[in-house]
Amino acid sequence: MCGIVGCILKEDNDVAPILFESISKLEYRGYDSIGLATFFEDKIHIKKDEGKIEEVDKKLDLEDMPGSFGIAHVRWATHGNPSKLNSHPHVDEDNTVAVVHNGIIENYLEIKEKLILEGHVFKSDTDTEVIAHLIQKFMNEKFDLEHAARKTIDVIEGSYAIAAISVNEPDKIVATRKDSPLIVGIGEDGYYLASDSPAILKYTRDIIFPEKGEIVILDKEGFVVHDEFDNMVNKEIVTIDWTPEMAEKEGYDHFMIKEINEQAIAVKNTLTQKDNIQKIIDDVGDVQRICFVACGTSYHASLTGKYLIESLAGIPTDVILASEFKYSANTLNDKTLVIFISQSGETADSLKALDMANQTSKTLGVVNVVGSSITRRAKYVIQTQAGPEISVAATKTYVAQLTAIYLFAALLSKNAGLLNEIYRVPEFIDEALESVELVKDLSKRYNYARDFFYLGRGYSYPTALEGALKLKEITYIHGEGYAAGELKHGPLALIDKDIPVVVVIPPGESYRKTMSNLEEVKSRGANVLAIGSCDDESLKSKANNVIGINGNVKEIIAPLVYIVPLQLIAYYITLEKGHDPDKPKNLAKCVTVE
Repeated sequence: MCGIVGCILKEDNDVAPILFESISKLEYRGYDSIGLATFFEDKIHIKKDEGKIEEVDKKLDLEDMPGSFGIAHVRWATHGNPSKLNSHPHVDEDNTVAVVHNGIIENYLEIKEKLILEGHVFKSDTDTEVIAHLIQKFMNEKFDLEHAARKTIDVIEGSYAIAAISVNEPDKIVATRKDSPLIVGIGEDGYYLASDSPAILKYTRDIIFPEKGEIVILDKEGFVVHDEFDNMVNKEIVTIDWTPEMAEKEGYDHFMIKEINEQAIAVKNTLTQKDNIQKIIDDVGDVQRICFVACGTSYHASLTGKYLIESLAGIPTDVILASEFKYSANTLNDKTLVIFISQSGETADSLKALDMANQTSKTLGVVNVVGSSITRRAKYVIQTQAGPEISVAATKTYVAQLTAIYLFAALLSKNAGLLNEIYRVPEFIDEALESVELVKDLSKRYNYARDFFYLGRGYSYPTALEGALKLKEITYIHGEGYAAGELKHGPLALIDKDIPVVVVIPPGESYRKTMSNLEEVKSRGANVLAIGSCDDESLKSKANNVIGINGNVKEIIAPLVYIVPLQLIAYYITLEKGHDPDKPKNLAKCVTVE
């Protein structure tokens, strides 16, 4: 939610083109406006407005700004409507301080009222503007920019990543964070700030990760990090193994289809974590209960983990939505392993839940982003190897999460047979991708629908849920996933010829019962699209349409493969409707506010 960038160049070259390019890389975080601030000749220069990046740039020419350092922002409205005045960067009334901010200041109204009484004049409806006024206030009291920022974060409450510049301290950027992501990049030509690494991969892969309450000071000579007591902190520099090319479309029309096609590689790369996972299992020791905590797509991956661990290892396993975790926290103890599944490692609800779980239990993070907050707070970490995922709708990070969960379950239960099956998944995924032309045709046929049902049993139930989520995320069609056996407990009343029903039906233990449910909806006029074995002649005779999967894909590993056509269906229906699959309305990649 929102994205910030900062850069200070070692030489006196214009920084605006770098700021613009870098902030454009963060549009996947969701935004409704964009703005830049640079410093030149004793003045802060600002260009900002609501609208899409390319539209605002065409109107304002955002790369044409003087100065060798500055800050930039893409905003997701939380306080105040999308507008030019509410866009970041924000300044004080004298234009001496400019700030960008990601997060929510919970006590901003109280602060704003006090500042107004002191004579401060506000221009926007945002919570962020109070930060600029507070910094100005403390600098007027003879604090330097760093300590004015320190005084400011002592006053504000909530979550934030903040970057600030001041006319009174040229050639300096000060930044800090609490519960919102912020990284610092060390490059050959300058120093960088960003909400996420894809923004600055072109310029550096050497990153440090400031902790909550630390202050970062960037100037032309380098960077310094101070803790809350003004002590200098020596930060480890982490070199990220992602390349700038990984964050580009590379000839694909959209990031989403590129990332769908990268899933076999994501599985292969995540399989390299096998030895690390075994070490974690050995070190964790006796576990009497496992609890997954996640949101959205990661929640569906976790549900699959529950089926695997309970059936293979016999350990009671729960799956809790991170936003609901506090209501279950009292049930944890030192024999509970709490596993946090998160693509970004920065999800606000998951971080709060992790802090609670750390008080009583062993914690494990399964995360795709190196150095993210979950990786630094959890006792154990499994690093999925999906590479950067830019499209808002998760695809390859989902199968990478599943791969890590499958490895964990197989090693925990000492199931060599399942391990062998997992290593076959990349070839099965590549085969599933060959259905693309059929899916394109089916997308034209099913484009009419206003509602979809997705059905599955056992391991296929979470897959049905994820397929429905992908559909509603990017097509804006209402889709609901159900456990197939629950149809007669209410949903069957909605079935008619106008509602397509997608049935996930791999060969295996649940096949016969799922087939009965398929026939049940078919007899009520439903148009059935089945995802099943390409060798299943009975299925072909009963469903209206079938997308065939290699018949050697066993039911237990079907979630890793059967999701692929469901992702493709959502993608191509989205194209039929003329929507942008990479940037669905109202959604953002990383939800860093509650």
